[in-house]
Amino acid sequence: MKKRQPIFPVLPIIVLSQFCCTSLWFAGNAVMSDLIVDFSLPNDALSSLTSAVQFGFITGTLIFAFLMIADRFSPSLVFFVCAILGALCNYFTIFEGNDLVNLLLFRFLTGFFLAGIYPVGMKIASDYYQKGLGKSLGYLVGALVIGTAFPHLLRSVQNIESFKDLFSWRLVIQATSLIAVFGGVLMIFFVPNRSVKSAQKLKLTAFFHVFKSANFRSAAFGYFGHMWELYTFWAFVPIILTTYSKLHPEINLNISLFSFLIIGLGSFACVIGGYLSERFGTKKIAVLSLSLSALCCIVSPLVFYADSYFLLIAFLIFWGLVVIADSPLFSTLVAQSAISELKGTALTIVNCIGFAITIVSIQFINLLSDFPSFINEKYIFVFLALGPVLGLVALRGETDE
Repeated sequence: MKKRQPIFPVLPIIVLSQFCCTSLWFAGNAVMSDLIVDFSLPNDALSSLTSAVQFGFITGTLIFAFLMIADRFSPSLVFFVCAILGALCNYFTIFEGNDLVNLLLFRFLTGFFLAGIYPVGMKIASDYYQKGLGKSLGYLVGALVIGTAFPHLLRSVQNIESFKDLFSWRLVIQATSLIAVFGGVLMIFFVPNRSVKSAQKLKLTAFFHVFKSANFRSAAFGYFGHMWELYTFWAFVPIILTTYSKLHPEINLNISLFSFLIIGLGSFACVIGGYLSERFGTKKIAVLSLSLSALCCIVSPLVFYADSYFLLIAFLIFWGLVVIADSPLFSTLVAQSAISELKGTALTIVNCIGFAITIVSIQFINLLSDFPSFINEKYIFVFLALGPVLGLVALRGETDE
């Protein structure tokens, strides 16, 4: 049977679909203050609800990898179904009468279905763009970054005085669910399946088989170090800004807007990093980015003590750039070193373990922040440097392409 050919350029469609669907990820974080008030949640609900999404994603990727979903079925169909179900679970968070248990369940299920979106989107891109994969994944991860930050932009509109009575926090949830459905529709109708090789049979040993390659292990462990830092930084950006605002009430700081900028501008770093990787090598740019983000972790107390609004914002924007720039590069290294017929499973496995690490990191930093008598809150982000440092050690075993 002749394969269906795409009628539009595929990369822009994949990028737009990824942006639309990954907006589900931090939708809860963007309206966290409203959730706490409307549903009488405890003040530490941020870490619990963020971790629920991550835990759902981990569970989903574990199951998807074990069953080899992305390699046994049409990736575009998997993406579409997960986009619809993820949008529904996200939408359910606006229902009256929700409590913390319900919200944790809905955020968990949202994360579960994101397992069929983010790694599957990378699998689709790697099938179409085996050459220039770093550049292609740079656009794709850039879409993830904008999608992750997008709810903060929506939430920032509510902070504008003239929109406060018209723009409810529930519209943020409704809007992210709606565009996620749109992203799924784009993928199923305009991106036909083009797997180079398909694993026809279920291989229960595939989960372990992918780690036999030394290059794969090196790239994967570099990615794990990167993930120790990334989502914890993203999750705590609003908290850092809120803490600063409380210390300096004379400054009128739009926390949601700056959270969007700090996270969202990282999309440009992903794209630029993808282009630089083609000229200088994927590993070299990944090492540079990981080194700079580790440095940001280490010097963060100096910036927090500097008591300068402009320095803080500039530093957080720079940190937001370098903390994500290596993400598509690690995905490129993983995809290039994986067995072709297990590429989707390999990407899913690495995502599964990486996001499991984010839960540990988020809860660890949250625990440190709960004991200011033990450690000053200005020093807690130094511990995020552990991941990048270990990631750099792992990359020493990676051979450049």
